[in-house]
Amino acid sequence: MAAETDGPLKRVLVPILLPEKCYDQFFVHWDLLHVPCLKILLSKGLGLGIVAGSLLVKLPQVLKILGAKSAEGLSLQSVMLELVALTGTMVYSIVNKFPFSSWGEALFLMLQTVTICFLVLHYRGQTVKGVAFLAGYALVLLVLLSPLTPMAVITLLQASNVPSVVAGKLLQAVTNYRNGHTGQLSAITVFLLFGGSLARIFTSIQETGDPLMAGTFVVSSLCNGLIAAQLLFYWNAKAPHKKKE
Repeated sequence: MAAETDGPLKRVLVPILLPEKCYDQFFVHWDLLHVPCLKILLSKGLGLGIVAGSLLVKLPQVLKILGAKSAEGLSLQSVMLELVALTGTMVYSIVNKFPFSSWGEALFLMLQTVTICFLVLHYRGQTVKGVAFLAGYALVLLVLLSPLTPMAVITLLQASNVPSVVAGKLLQAVTNYRNGHTGQLSAITVFLLFGGSLARIFTSIQETGDPLMAGTFVVSSLCNGLIAAQLLFYWNAKAPHKKKE
């Protein structure tokens, strides 16, 4: 029986969801209520779920912009500050060799956020500036991930995530308030980001033990919650705006 469970099941679970000691705890000793291992399993499962979900989190936002051929209601400064925060988390995690399940969504969200930045510039008639932005960002990312960048700079970049997240979300909140509607903001994207940031508080504590990472996600959850609340508040205010178009 033990030999059977040590076959394909172990090869799948051990590197992905469980350390070997927890696999033995569950499937050799049959201690299915071992709390420390259950926390690891929950954290890994949540982390991988967030990473998988991040592939599509901002796709509704991208499609909404493309469908409307407009980025009205989106604050470019807010999107760029969010990009700074995502870049900081990704680079900091790679350099510290954190498990991919604890930060992988930052990579996919970064790619989608870069796309949104370009689309905002494109639909403002600044396509050339958008292309220059893409090239400049790629260059900055290469430098940050190279040995040329000291660890102190990368840590400072991660520490700057909190003010970046707060400033970015407040800019978007102010834009929503001034417009009296949320424009082309995607409700699906906003609520997925809110749920993901809440779950990340637990997974970052469990998988990295890094207070800087955990603190960033606490602040991110509060800020994403503010935008989500505005979406609900201005929900019916979108109708007149769509009629104009």
